[in-house]
Amino acid sequence: MDKTTLGRRINAARKRNGITGEKLAELCNINPTYLRQIEGGTKTPSLPMFCTLCKMLDVSPNYLLPDCVTSDYGEEDNDVMLMLKKATPKQVKLIRAVAADIIDIVDE
Repeated sequence: MDKTTLGRRINAARKRNGITGEKLAELCNINPTYLRQIEGGTKTPSLPMFCTLCKMLDVSPNYLLPDCVTSDYGEEDNDVMLMLKKATPKQVKLIRAVAADIIDIVDE
């Protein structure tokens, strides 16, 4: 696991969610200095803290640890999930309909 990459991804997810470092530290019940060390790649969070960070940032472990976790889902899927969570119910319904049509066309 590359601590620098992990830190950068935590930082990017935090900023993408519009959360300050102080607020994320508060949500995770840690010192802001410790969070800065994690984001800077000088400290590695414990497994429980890693899980808390994933939850508070609403990201998958796959996103934060792309070199360590392999799956059929990549960073793009995490971006899709973030978009869906921000969408209105009407937008989600439309997205589902369009996705179903695309899948039907590709399967033909």
